[in-house]
Amino acid sequence: MAGPGLDFEYEIADLEEKIASLERTTDRTAEVESAIRSLRMARVTKLKETYSSLDPWQTVQVARHKNRPYTRDYLNLAFDEFVELHGDRHFGDDRAMLSGFAKLDRFKVMVLGHQKGRTYKERAACHFGCAHPEGYRKAMLRMKLAEKYKLPVVCFIDTPGAYPGIGAEERGQAQVIAESMFLMSRLKTPIICVVIGEGGSGGALGIGVGDRVAVMQHAYYSVISPEGCAGILWKSHEHAPKAAAALKFTSGHLKRLGIVDDVLEEPLGGAHRDHHQMATRMKDYLSRQLVQLESLSVDEMVAQRYEKYRRIGVFLESGEAAASIA
Repeated sequence: MAGPGLDFEYEIADLEEKIASLERTTDRTAEVESAIRSLRMARVTKLKETYSSLDPWQTVQVARHKNRPYTRDYLNLAFDEFVELHGDRHFGDDRAMLSGFAKLDRFKVMVLGHQKGRTYKERAACHFGCAHPEGYRKAMLRMKLAEKYKLPVVCFIDTPGAYPGIGAEERGQAQVIAESMFLMSRLKTPIICVVIGEGGSGGALGIGVGDRVAVMQHAYYSVISPEGCAGILWKSHEHAPKAAAALKFTSGHLKRLGIVDDVLEEPLGGAHRDHHQMATRMKDYLSRQLVQLESLSVDEMVAQRYEKYRRIGVFLESGEAAASIA
């Protein structure tokens, strides 16, 4: 699943190439088997060493890996009986936003999620995961439907941001994101949101208000993409790594700052290396959270959701205090 390595994975890629070469050997002598075992152990050691110390920009690269599992992958691997629902009854059907009924163990749920696409053709059709206003209107329609039939809502967030084009702005991009957040804050059914890759700007927040908000270990969640931040502050995308470090948007920072409730551990070397294992962990997490939320009354749930977001936004004025969360 991993595919071509990232720019900080040269040594890992070299080990994997050597392992693959030896495994293709027709004469599998004891010496060859021993060499394969040694290389596999070295690969595991290098993966642990590399992925335990990723810097923020490296985390962004992992979050954007082309083989990382997307919303549709989780629907195929962790859910059953997915029935996709199209259109916003207003303008059109945005392929950057998936929506539909699904089943997760004993729970019937409504799933919403950004979709990027695998091939260039798919990515272009999905606008690289950047939803238009009709995508968020589609999501809001599904949320109201879920509330009507008392179905929990599961949101998968994976976008660099909402689509920034003129047409999207003309059709009310900012307004519809605000409306979606307002609706989610009052929705009388459980909502679980998981950042599975990129969580950029209002595009992420548009389906990011929930009773439980989680982020995957090598994902990020931020007010702006690193390139966007670098373009504003330093007038060049070349400073994206510097912006990534300044934004404090990795899973560790998000947990310490109280932005997210949980961090989902990924398989060794990232979710792109083992879709099935990550889907199993995702299914287990969602099932456990749905069981917990099931025990709450609607009034308790909505009140707790409100208080959860009221607590977000603590700021520190002293340098010493700020250093404690760096």
